[in-house]
Amino acid sequence: NGKTTTTTLVGEICKNAGRLTWVAGNIGLPLTAVAGQTHPEDVVVVEVSSFQCESLDTFQPDVAAVLNITEDHLNRHGAMCAYIAMKRRIFEKQTDTQVAVLNWDDPVCRDMAAGLAARVMWFSRRQAVPEGAFLQNEEVMVAMDGAPPRALCRADEIKIPGAHNLENALAAAVMTAALGVPLPVIRHTLRTFLGVEHRIEFVRELDGVRYINDSKGTNVDATLKAVEAMRAPTVLLAGGSDKGVDFAPLAQGILAQPLIRHVVLIGATAQKIAAALDNAGYKSYEHAGSDMARAVDACRALAGPGWNVLLSPACASFDMFKDFEHRGEVFKQLVQGLR
Repeated sequence: NGKTTTTTLVGEICKNAGRLTWVAGNIGLPLTAVAGQTHPEDVVVVEVSSFQCESLDTFQPDVAAVLNITEDHLNRHGAMCAYIAMKRRIFEKQTDTQVAVLNWDDPVCRDMAAGLAARVMWFSRRQAVPEGAFLQNEEVMVAMDGAPPRALCRADEIKIPGAHNLENALAAAVMTAALGVPLPVIRHTLRTFLGVEHRIEFVRELDGVRYINDSKGTNVDATLKAVEAMRAPTVLLAGGSDKGVDFAPLAQGILAQPLIRHVVLIGATAQKIAAALDNAGYKSYEHAGSDMARAVDACRALAGPGWNVLLSPACASFDMFKDFEHRGEVFKQLVQGLR
């Protein structure tokens, strides 16, 4: 999780550094669409999925990162060990002149460092790392090339909300510092970058209720990150097509977050999520079938002034929509049409 936000943020930092920058890959614009236009001195920032990692052959990034590993795409990969192996392939062709960036706080990512040819750098929200970026006394610190750590900015200066986005910012800081981008450029971008569409995106406020589009929350962990970012009573709109994952962690996370007052369920996984909520002892949910308009109306009826309505499905979108962007656009159109 966090690939698109971090890819976009790295691209913005490189652009602000004055480099001609291309942002492509799984983010929406295929790498093949820009490959013929690039020059050796350009920066190409590429989001790569586990599906694409299956067929990597000569791909050799100067800087590569795996941000975290959580259960996802098991309907394709079959088991977590296969999914993890696919993710690790992004580092396979790197040499000792290139950089691998990993999340120190994620045990699976830590284990990925073993046997890599690339120089390993880290990011961490929880402790200092020998080389990379970390949080210390609510300040982002950067340690590079054996020099003492330098303060980059305060954590509360980072514009994008949520603890997960702090991790994304730390990863982007490491990656761009490794590319030689000056710290003042990284600092400025972290202070001004507003995030990406469909990821905890504010849509509008009506009758004191804030509507938030997190359609890119296509797995359980992504939705839990959005849930944890809420700072007001919230109605959660969840459900979609099935990836074969366990919804028990989602139900437990909702139960543990008292600000999630109600859940409205849609799509093919509605019954599975409802069963997980029942097992967790969470009863404040209702079904809206496969009708986004009905779901938005239900959320509006449940929310009060000062509340949030959060679309964060924890599922893929293909049961009802072309993709998560289409789902987010439909949600936003419906919200903007409320009177």
